[in-house]
Amino acid sequence: MKIVISSGHWPGAGAHGIISEVTEARRVVERVADFLRPEHEVITYHDNVSNDVDENLDRIVSFHNAQGAHDLDVSVHFNNAYPSPYSKPIGTECFHYAGNDDMRELAAAVASEIALASGLKDRGPKDDGLYFTNHTAEPSILIEVCFVESEPDVDLYRRYFEGICEAIAVAITGGDEMAERPPAERPPIEPPATMPPEDALFYARGSCSWFGGPEDDGVSPSEGLAFLYDVGDAPHLFLPEQPSGTSGLARRLDPGVFYVACRWDYGSTSKDMLRNQMRKVLVRAGDQEFLAYPADWGPDQDTGRVADLSPALMEALDLSTDDEVEIIYPAPE
Repeated sequence: MKIVISSGHWPGAGAHGIISEVTEARRVVERVADFLRPEHEVITYHDNVSNDVDENLDRIVSFHNAQGAHDLDVSVHFNNAYPSPYSKPIGTECFHYAGNDDMRELAAAVASEIALASGLKDRGPKDDGLYFTNHTAEPSILIEVCFVESEPDVDLYRRYFEGICEAIAVAITGGDEMAERPPAERPPIEPPATMPPEDALFYARGSCSWFGGPEDDGVSPSEGLAFLYDVGDAPHLFLPEQPSGTSGLARRLDPGVFYVACRWDYGSTSKDMLRNQMRKVLVRAGDQEFLAYPADWGPDQDTGRVADLSPALMEALDLSTDDEVEIIYPAPE
């Protein structure tokens, strides 16, 4: 394979937190290239010239597109979105060109391999239409190795740097030529802290976000709910009046009530059972747990999350978006 790999941004730019995106992205690019050679032709690039974002993006993409025919373009970045330092793990993810199923599969494999090699949370493939993935002439991915302000992320990145770089090399080539290499150090696989009760009809563990209520502009004003069709189905979940400018039940949910949406298996947890509301959901995070009402089906599998919680439940559990929760239904008696 012929692979072109570049680091994001330019000296002095990029994400800054516990570590510098520019410094670490360059380290990752060069170490990944080391793993790929001599089995593959690898060209690396770092922008030392640009002074603004538009110039930088254009310069990086132009370099990739000037390398003649090749198999894959890779851009390496580190993410940021939280206060620094941030005490909770956030994870790794990989962007791809929207609509390209092969690149989506590759992005999913890269994120998964990084997570397996390091213990970082796997946030999965993303297709948010980044400039790099939309403008390279050849198939491309953009890797966000971890979050620079997350203390747990940075700790894992530093500890398993070699394994992460090897994992990227293995993922982007399919790993065939590297099968004989001794594996880099990997974190131990730990069993879940708790196991679901034997009589649980539904169990999930993973990251979460919030949904519902007048402030949730992620759903349309007219969007309904999967198994609640009228306020009378579960009046305790809804605001007394429909919020102005809306008509759907999703925006009428009372954000102060504890409710949850999961990707329920209707074969074992039927819509009628969930609508009945007699059985509640146990939602657990760390050493805290609360009972909640089933309210909807979701989130979409593409988010990589296992549950959406009400704003009040997120606050009670001291959770932020993409923190980890455990869901058990029905709640043990």
